[in-house]
Amino acid sequence: MCGIFGCISKDSPVAPIIIQGLKRLEYRGYDSVGVATLYNERIEVRKDAGKIDEVNNRLRFSEMKGSIGIGHTRWATHGAPTMVNAHPHSDCNGEITLIHNGVIENFLEIKEELLNKGHNFVSRTDTEVVAHLIEEEFKNSSTLEEAFLKALRRIRGSYAIALISSKEPERIFCARNESPLVLGVSEKGVFCASDVPAMLPYTNKIAWVKNGEAAVLDSEGFTIVRIEDNSKIERGLTEITWTLEMAEKQGYPHFMVKEIFEQPQSLRNALRIQKQYMDLLTTFLDRGREIFLVAAGTSYHACLAASYLFSKFARLVTYPVVSSEFIENYGSSIGIDSVVLAVSQSGETFDTLKAVDYARMRAATILAVTNTVGSTLTRVSRAYIVQQSGPEIGVAATKTFTSQLIILAQLGVRLARMRGKISQDDLDEIEGVFKIMPDYVEKALENNSSKVEVLSKKYSGERVFLFLGRGVSSATALEGRLKLLELGYVPALAYPAGESKHGPISVIEEGTPCIFLCPKGETRKEIIGSIMEMKARGARIISICEEGDAEIIGLSEDYLEMPKGIPEPLSPIVYVAPLQLFAYHFACNRGADPDKPRNLAKSVTVP
Repeated sequence: MCGIFGCISKDSPVAPIIIQGLKRLEYRGYDSVGVATLYNERIEVRKDAGKIDEVNNRLRFSEMKGSIGIGHTRWATHGAPTMVNAHPHSDCNGEITLIHNGVIENFLEIKEELLNKGHNFVSRTDTEVVAHLIEEEFKNSSTLEEAFLKALRRIRGSYAIALISSKEPERIFCARNESPLVLGVSEKGVFCASDVPAMLPYTNKIAWVKNGEAAVLDSEGFTIVRIEDNSKIERGLTEITWTLEMAEKQGYPHFMVKEIFEQPQSLRNALRIQKQYMDLLTTFLDRGREIFLVAAGTSYHACLAASYLFSKFARLVTYPVVSSEFIENYGSSIGIDSVVLAVSQSGETFDTLKAVDYARMRAATILAVTNTVGSTLTRVSRAYIVQQSGPEIGVAATKTFTSQLIILAQLGVRLARMRGKISQDDLDEIEGVFKIMPDYVEKALENNSSKVEVLSKKYSGERVFLFLGRGVSSATALEGRLKLLELGYVPALAYPAGESKHGPISVIEEGTPCIFLCPKGETRKEIIGSIMEMKARGARIISICEEGDAEIIGLSEDYLEMPKGIPEPLSPIVYVAPLQLFAYHFACNRGADPDKPRNLAKSVTVP
C-alpha cells in the first residue's frame, strides 16, 4: 500500500535523503506525497496529491531544513487523493506528526470520542485519528513513548507508523502490526522504511520490526520494545546482499509471486472495512428489484462466484454480467428499481464504466467495489467500498480476485442477516470463518508452494488444459484457466463440470491434463462422477481437494491438498491460490515474463 520513510541524518539535511528514499518506493504505487522535517523544535509539513517529482517541483521539498524527518507516498483507502488527505498528519497543535501504512479498523469510534473531547480534524483519513489519540494520551503520560504505546494498544488494524514530535525533537517513534517496517543503521544516519530499497543506497545493515513491536530511533541507533508490555527486545542487524531490483520485490523473483503471497494480508485488510460502509451498500442492494454484478476479466469471475454466495446466503437472485455485454443483454430492462454493483480493480475499466453510465441514465442505483479511491467509478457511484488490497504491479490479477470476493461474500452475509433468510447460528458460523480465511490461504500457499512448482515443470510441455468445477467452483475453474491463458500462452478450457459432456469431453485424448476443483460440500458426489468420466477417456487428473480426501486422491494422478474446514461457498478464495502459483511457474518454465504478459494491460481503458 503506502510507502513510509524516516531518517535521522548525522551530517547533512534530511529532506533530500527522504525524497530519494520515497522515489525508491514508487513501485508500491501511490497518489500523493508528503514530507515533514523537524528544525529548531518546529515541525514543517509539505504535501500534495501527485507524483513525487511533480509535487517536489511545486513545493521544493529539498529546501526544508532539519536533520530529522519523515516522508510518505499514499495509496488512498480512506478519503480521496487530495492535499488535505495526504500524509503526514498532525495533532491539534502541530506538535505530533506521523505517517502510516495500513488500515485502522476502529478509527470511527475513536474519532467520535476525540471529537467529543474537542479535537479538531482536518482530513477524512483514518491516520489522523492516531495523531490526535497520541496527543490525548500524552495528557496523562510522563513521556511521549508512553503515550505512543498507550495509543497503539487502543487501535485495531494494520499499521506501520513513523512519528516525529517537537516534544522530543531528536527521536523518531515507529511501530508495526501486519504492515512491513524495517530499520537501518549506517555511519551517515539511522533509517526506517516500508521496504529495504528505500535505504539500500545508505546502508545494507537492516533489522526487521515484527508484529506487535515499537521502535525508538536516535542518532546512535534504535531500541525495540513490545507494544503490549514495553519489554525490551534485543535485535541485531542483518546484512542484505540483494540488488535494488530484488529488494523491490522483497527477495521474490517477480512481483506476481510476491503479490500471490501477500493475499493473506490483503484479505485481512478487506475484512477491516468499516461496518457503516458495508451496511450502506447492503441497504441499497436490499431495495433493488433486480441486482446486476457487472465486471470484466478477473473481476467478473469474482462476481460469478459472488452470485452463488448471494443465492446461498441471502436467497437473493443476482445476475453476473460481463461488462461489454451488459447493455446489449439487459439494457432495455434497466430502470429505477435496478441496482448495478460494478466491480473493477482500477475503477477505470472502459467497458464497466460504459455499462455504469448507461444504467445511470436510466435511473438505476450504482454501487461499486474498487481498489482505487478517486477513480471514475468512485465518483459516479451512489456508494462504494474500497477493497484495500494495495497496488498490484503484476498485470495478471491475483489478490484483486480474493479481496473482491471476500468483500462480496461479506455483503451476501449481511444481506442474509437483514432479510432473515438463514438462522443466526449459521450466520455467526460463516462470519467466524471469514476471520480465519486469511490463515487458510496462508496455509494453502505454504503447504503447496514447492509441490506446485514441481507440477508446473511436469506439465510445462502440454498443449491444452481443461479446468472443471461444480457450483461455485466453476468460477474458480474459470479464474484458474484465465491465469494460465494470460501467463502461459497455452490454450485452455474451463467449464462447469456438468457441461463437460456437451463439448469439452471431445478434446480429451490419452494424457490430456484435467484440473478439477473438489472442495468438500454438496457438489462433491457429482464432481467424482465427472472425474471418472474424464479418467475413463484417458485424461490425467489433477485434483485440488480437501486435505485427507482419500477418494479424490485415489482417482487422481496428481493432487494438491487444501486445509480442512473451508465451507464450499467460500472455497474459491483458497482454492484459487495454487492455480495462481501454477500459472506463474508454468510461465517461468516456458521463458515468459509473468509480470508483463504479452498483449495485456493492467487496466483496460480503451474499447
